[in-house]
Amino acid sequence: MNTSRGALLRKQFDLTWSLLDYHVQRLEPGDFLWEPAPLSWTVRPAADGTWAADWAEDEPDPVPVPTIGWLSWHIGWWWSVATDHVRGRAPRERAEITWPGDGEAAVAWLRGLRDDWLVALDGLGDGDLDATASFPVPDDPGFTVADTLAWVNAELMKNVAEIGQLRLIRAAQRSATGPL
Repeated sequence: MNTSRGALLRKQFDLTWSLLDYHVQRLEPGDFLWEPAPLSWTVRPAADGTWAADWAEDEPDPVPVPTIGWLSWHIGWWWSVATDHVRGRAPRERAEITWPGDGEAAVAWLRGLRDDWLVALDGLGDGDLDATASFPVPDDPGFTVADTLAWVNAELMKNVAEIGQLRLIRAAQRSATGPL
């Protein structure tokens, strides 16, 4: 990606990633499954030993408040599928993408996804940015690979903000009341 548009998307991604890295470096093990509200979505051990995320095909009203564990799974899910699309692989189904099982493993997983994403970005040629993309908008012939890259940046920024806010709330509560 040598174009100025590609360079801008990469700089934006690097900035967003640095914000995620800032927050995950400060998370404690108990932060990942802390439920910030009575109505929360989280990740739970499944019968087969994997960790599954709470999910509803139709978004509930009110929307449950996600845990940091759920948000880290959510990043892993959409980012895995985005990488599959950009690399021309068959995209995985949501249920195939499970949470690693603890916070440290989740952070390592996200760092590995970042590395995979950077390899995918480095493999794009100048003309690839204008190619039609089917993810995350499958029915828009005007949606391009560059649009997918911009979407990844926006989605990551949104999830980083959610993780950061939950981390700050939990830390503030912990300091006000002692250990949670």
